[in-house]
Amino acid sequence: MELQWPLILFTTLVAWSAGLFGTQAVLAAGGRAKKSQVPAWIASAVLLAAGGIAVFFHLEHWERIFNGFGHLTSGITQELIAIVVLAVVAVAYLVAMRRSDDGATVPKWLCWVAVAVCVVLVAVMAHSYMMAARPAWDSVLWVLYVLGNACALGPCAMALIMAAVGDETAPAGLPALVGTAVGAVTAVAFAASLQASAGAFAEVGFYFDPTHPTAGMADAASVVAAQAPLLWAGAVVIGGLVPLAAAFMGRRSGNWRLWGAVAVACALAGAIALRVVFYELGLSVFMFY
Repeated sequence: MELQWPLILFTTLVAWSAGLFGTQAVLAAGGRAKKSQVPAWIASAVLLAAGGIAVFFHLEHWERIFNGFGHLTSGITQELIAIVVLAVVAVAYLVAMRRSDDGATVPKWLCWVAVAVCVVLVAVMAHSYMMAARPAWDSVLWVLYVLGNACALGPCAMALIMAAVGDETAPAGLPALVGTAVGAVTAVAFAASLQASAGAFAEVGFYFDPTHPTAGMADAASVVAAQAPLLWAGAVVIGGLVPLAAAFMGRRSGNWRLWGAVAVACALAGAIALRVVFYELGLSVFMFY
């Protein structure tokens, strides 16, 4: 399948946005990161808006997107509903902050509602790509992987923001370390799933081409094997293990300006690398070419 860069950016940026908003909500529930609440909210909103804009470049006639909104079983409809709910919660969160005495305190119940909505949005977005016709995509490990992206990108970005605004970064250490660990585990799990997906394609023998009448059809094993370097070196090592090591160093040294930036950059690169493999392996169950 051709690379769908608008959707690669959409899924990456939305996961990052949700991860960041969810992280700031967790810290706010504990009365932490007050200096960073507004900057983090703005960054999350910008990422969500950028992801929303990116997805429109996937459509030649973007105005026809409204034709699908009448079908609740449509993935794009479910994504829209989840994004709208998140936007409503985010606005309520901002209002609560601005009305508080210090401009950064949010009721705990609203913080946990924000976390729940972030998780639901990422899960719904990822689930819309699961389909039996694309064997490499039809795995719950894909949903867990995208949630892992949010867990890695969000806390590390929050730690970086906290360091940039002069906030106390210690509370961000554990979320970043746990988040990158989740991101690394889900990256390894889904990479293994993709590597094993060659056996899920149907064997249909040969096709008739007048110029190559005995040529075999596309070989799933070869296609999968060709993606192995990018999958394991890019998505797993750079995108999973390096952010985990950076989070460990950030928590140990307290230098989140450096290690937070390294973790975010590598997690982002790894997320994009795996999505490239994801689309390269997004082949029909019957590989005719």
